[in-house]
Amino acid sequence: MSREIQLLATGMRTLVEDLGRAGYAHLGVPTAGAADRAVHRLAQRLVGNDESSAGLECLLGGLALRARCHTIVAVTGAPAAVTIDGSAVASARPHALAPGQVLEVGEPTHGLLVYVALAGGVDVAPALGSRSRDTLSGIGPDAVQPDQVLRLGEVDPASARSLQPDAWPLAAAAAPGEGLVRLDATWGPRDDWFTPAARETLASTTWTVRDDSDRVGTRLAGPALERVDGGAGELASEGMVRGAVQVTRAGLPVVFGVDHPTTGGYPVVAVLDPRSCDRLAQCRPGDQVVIRPRTLPGSRAPVKQAGLK
Repeated sequence: MSREIQLLATGMRTLVEDLGRAGYAHLGVPTAGAADRAVHRLAQRLVGNDESSAGLECLLGGLALRARCHTIVAVTGAPAAVTIDGSAVASARPHALAPGQVLEVGEPTHGLLVYVALAGGVDVAPALGSRSRDTLSGIGPDAVQPDQVLRLGEVDPASARSLQPDAWPLAAAAAPGEGLVRLDATWGPRDDWFTPAARETLASTTWTVRDDSDRVGTRLAGPALERVDGGAGELASEGMVRGAVQVTRAGLPVVFGVDHPTTGGYPVVAVLDPRSCDRLAQCRPGDQVVIRPRTLPGSRAPVKQAGLK
């Protein structure tokens, strides 16, 4: 029997994602991969896969699939109702699927992205060593469509695990919470392009996620950040990373996501920690965040940070 699943519904957008294609920035190719790395890794561990295996990243739920083989499935990420043949099952737990059974994922109550892992991983053709879709460069498999059939990789019997709950590594990967989201960061490398008042504003403002955000970058609405030169200076393009808080000419932050361009010409005032990048990836338009840059030893004193403790 072929190891396959059939997509019945794919919601707003469902992408095949793994942990991305590192090492091609010099060719202008982003890493891409799962936008929320922690919950992707957890889903893969739950079904006995290597964390780098490919799974499904579903925007706002609405996914349904039918198994064509015996497999194991796990759903993580934004909290949503999950059913198998209409019966409710728990998220962040492994579940057996028999041929013909249907898994359905509802719309999340909050958060943005739901991850589905299947034993053996989604086995689509890799591009530059990764099975991930990169929405900026167009590399990798297209978004999956209803009625599409996806092949699953083979499961190594020697590494197959039982379905006993205490045998599974339920390591920490919290579902996105509701309310104000704290994003930890490090100042720089171009924070000295901004006035002390602008740095204080960055760290004390409650920012709102804009509706023109995507996997390339999250745009934040709030007060403009003033540059020391009044915005007249030019910065040569330099390398960018996931989590870079780039400030546009208008003075507003854009936080680069997994499909970010590899270079940029606006100054980067701070860089988010990896787990904070995951948190931000789960934020919907209208959600509110605070950015809390810390000061490294030997650098300038931290600015006053009001509000969240």
